[in-house]
Amino acid sequence: MIIGRFWNGRIFNGLVTSKRVYPIHGNIYQDQQYQLDNQSYLLSELRILPPCVPGKIICVGLNYRDHSDELGFAYPEEPVLFMKPPSGIIGPGDNIIYPKMSQQVDYEAELAVVIKKTARYLKPDQVFDHILGYTCANDVTARDLQKKDGQWTRAKSFDTFAPIGPFINTELNPDNLEIKLFLNGELRQHSNTKNFIFSTTELISFISQIMTLNPGDLVLTGTPSGVGPMKEGDLVQVEVEGIGKLSNTVVNSQHD
Repeated sequence: MIIGRFWNGRIFNGLVTSKRVYPIHGNIYQDQQYQLDNQSYLLSELRILPPCVPGKIICVGLNYRDHSDELGFAYPEEPVLFMKPPSGIIGPGDNIIYPKMSQQVDYEAELAVVIKKTARYLKPDQVFDHILGYTCANDVTARDLQKKDGQWTRAKSFDTFAPIGPFINTELNPDNLEIKLFLNGELRQHSNTKNFIFSTTELISFISQIMTLNPGDLVLTGTPSGVGPMKEGDLVQVEVEGIGKLSNTVVNSQHD
């Protein structure tokens, strides 16, 4: 099932089928039968919003073998975790704002896991029951600030640095998906989640030993090789097999 979040004067979740959207009645984060509205809308008539509103965004560093190899790093023995604030969330078509504080802002294509229900101390075989589905994400990073600070909070936390979307696919195998990133139409990242160092179940189980995951929370599973800089005017597009393409344009900050 493909689920999106939309606006047409009101905000609603909807089932996406080809070119049409059917509003969903009921809580998509609970185990229940959804009811679809008899009335549908053309997808082209709606504004596509970020597909979820997370309370927190947990991110994983160095989780692709090709990216670790590219950097010359040994594979981590445990997942390397950091967080991004929900205030960074933007949706398809929204602008990524290049902050004046940074001189190098990079793209990072990622598969994002959307949590379905409260999760704590999960065993790996319990994980999939707690996942709603999967969406595209771009872990935008001020690389110069990351290197300068020696820790990642400032570099990862600017407003607009967490584009997600366009939709949530609830029926994918997250550990065998093609992932791509295009910069101005040129392919810059291309890999497959089968190159994960830690599988989706390992990641979610590990994180749940540390913190409670709540409905709508996001887990970004890491980026493959090919990370690089963006500049004003660039169009950056993340594409994950079975989900669609997340497109955003880079603009300069208007704030001094």
